[in-house]
Amino acid sequence: MPSNAIFVHQPDCSLYKFGEEHPFNPIRLTLTVDLLQALGALPEELWHETGRKASSHMLALAHRQDYIEAVRQLSMQTPAPEEQDSSGQFGLNTEETPFFPGMHDAAAAIVAGSVEAAEQVMSGNALHAYHMAGGLHHAFPERGSGFCVYNDAAVAIKHLRETYNARVLYIDTDVHHGDGVQWIFYNDPDVCTYSIHETGKFLFPGTGYVYEKGTDAGVGTCFNLPMEPYTEDDSWLECFRSSITKVAAAFKPDIIISQHGCDAHAYDPLSHIHCSMRIYSEMPAIIHELAHAFTGGKWVALGGGGYDLWRVVPRAWALVWLTMIDHPIALELASKAAAGLEEAELPLGSKLRLPQQWLDKWQESSPSELPEWWLDDLTNIPPIPRRSEIEAKNRAICEIAIQDL
Repeated sequence: MPSNAIFVHQPDCSLYKFGEEHPFNPIRLTLTVDLLQALGALPEELWHETGRKASSHMLALAHRQDYIEAVRQLSMQTPAPEEQDSSGQFGLNTEETPFFPGMHDAAAAIVAGSVEAAEQVMSGNALHAYHMAGGLHHAFPERGSGFCVYNDAAVAIKHLRETYNARVLYIDTDVHHGDGVQWIFYNDPDVCTYSIHETGKFLFPGTGYVYEKGTDAGVGTCFNLPMEPYTEDDSWLECFRSSITKVAAAFKPDIIISQHGCDAHAYDPLSHIHCSMRIYSEMPAIIHELAHAFTGGKWVALGGGGYDLWRVVPRAWALVWLTMIDHPIALELASKAAAGLEEAELPLGSKLRLPQQWLDKWQESSPSELPEWWLDDLTNIPPIPRRSEIEAKNRAICEIAIQDL
């Protein structure tokens, strides 16, 4: 395997946890790292561990100082009553984003990991970098939202803008609109934000409509692909490939930062999209192609959402890394996709089976039967009867999104 990619790991990211019953659970990180290690796909020379936490100065690239201080105070074991009373002002008293002890340090660790990944790539130390704990795209300058306290992607982009004057293409494939990143750069002509997601008509955060295209100097550098509920693989991938290819060609970025929330899967409990593991094999491959076509290979990948913790997230996030390093599994899946083979014809070879030692280790802990293969058995995902109607609506939205390119 080539050594042109690094896997960034900040151990304190695992402390970012809202509670045992909260869907945003860092067990996702453990499961995915363990899966990659079982494959032998995380050799020591590609493992890049950092103990840094983002400073207040670094966080202030994307967040207000009063918000940073509020997060710090609410991170105490027992915050002062007046601080608890102010938590609603900063979006940190909701069921989805409640304050918790150690919150600031854990969130700052996530930011540091994403900035480190961006720095390693932009400085030329690595061609690709993956910070799986990153991707907290809903945080705003003045408040937390949607499980996100600090917006690590936005801070990393700001760092690249200030340090390297880089033109950044941000690609968000989470099923929820990447609202925080979009609004922070809505008037910046040198940061292009692209988000494919379930339409905000039915899903948090209720934004990401096709007419959101930027403001002032940033007009034309914001793209949204809101997909209809129950969209399936073919339509999602058709819209993604055709639009992001044109966006990248028109914007001509110096670097790509991508967010890989994997909650558009049919198994995910927090959305209504009906895709399979196929999109999580093909989307990283498409982004990889774009990086080599337009940025000389400069590509930073982050994690994000994903709430089927056992059956979906480990496979989807592992496939991002396997794509980055040209692992035989990713190459095999790419060749089958290029040949137009249907998932029903897969798996076609033992290399597409998950490592037995990983299955044996985690099956007893999993609340459901773990999948044995990298791609899904589609007989377990019933087809949607309105497929042609949904595909037609998505195709029309895609055409509107990129009509000015």
